[in-house]
Amino acid sequence: MPSPDISRIDRLWYTRCPVPSASGIAIHHGWIDAEFAPDGIAVSSLRASPSRAVRESHFDHRQANSFRQGGNAPPIWSRSEGQDVVVVGLTWLPQYQAILALPGAGIRDVRDLKGKRLALPRRVNEKIDFWRASALQGYLQSLAAAGLGADDVSFIDLPVEAPYIGDQAASSSGPLFDARQTASQSRAEALALIRGQADALYVYGAHGPALREFLGADIVVDIGHHADRRVAINNGTPNVLSVSGELVRTRPDLVARYLAQVLRAAQWAREHRAEAAGIIAREVSVVEEWVPAAFGASLYENLEPSLAPDLIEALSIRKDFLHRHGFIRHDFSVDDWIDPAPLAQARELLRRTEPLAAAGR
Repeated sequence: MPSPDISRIDRLWYTRCPVPSASGIAIHHGWIDAEFAPDGIAVSSLRASPSRAVRESHFDHRQANSFRQGGNAPPIWSRSEGQDVVVVGLTWLPQYQAILALPGAGIRDVRDLKGKRLALPRRVNEKIDFWRASALQGYLQSLAAAGLGADDVSFIDLPVEAPYIGDQAASSSGPLFDARQTASQSRAEALALIRGQADALYVYGAHGPALREFLGADIVVDIGHHADRRVAINNGTPNVLSVSGELVRTRPDLVARYLAQVLRAAQWAREHRAEAAGIIAREVSVVEEWVPAAFGASLYENLEPSLAPDLIEALSIRKDFLHRHGFIRHDFSVDDWIDPAPLAQARELLRRTEPLAAAGR
């Protein structure tokens, strides 16, 4: 029986986290669909599949011919488990990242956390508990910057049964996480704070400003704008654009064409900020008013993927943290994980097509 021709592709898959991304903007505009439609190649969100195994590829990257953009913990975990996944781009998106405490708790800065109880959620049914890893790193890096360590605080373990990937309705292009999941992201920590079981919590992402307002909380430390950028290294800093390794090896042309549309979307966002803010608000499931508070004015300058040395270094620091604290089992080389060729080819494709697009307008 002849072996199948793996170079013949009739479907590509994508997924993205609820964070600002050029991938999400390109998907919103239908540019990726339009790019591959002449080839008879369908492009679908993992959420379009009724199969939970396919949807969970957002975390384990097992779905063939798939692209993922978002937090770095899942792809790092996948690579450490031997999964065939390649990093083709990185972005640093300054985003809301803070430690909060209730008013009257007497916690005004990081040094006041000494002897205090810090809420630390634990998802008991997940392969990679990216939220616990994020909270732990946010705490430890903030403490270290103030000359404190893990022994100076108590971590309050908060088991969470609910899975990251729920049973939301299928969507041909929608993000994997809906508004309900986003709103409940920090429920365990917030309740622990309100009930007096914990003195402080860590939060990051689009829902952070709204949670702070709901709680009336004080900001103990603004990690996202810390003077030492290394303190802000976490799940979303840097974000990772990754691709199935076999697709990179067998059809690099398709990977480059996909990435060209992502680059196009990043350029569009810089020139259409108001429209981009609306798209991003829908992607991250918050009202548009929260976008500036969550991501800052530099958002639109940071959507374009690159492989800048400082981003690669940040990714390596993040990987080392996950390995040191037991979130991944096997170490690996970040440099060997990255393939710069697809992004370089995508830039060349975009450079060649931009004059043609301008002539057609």
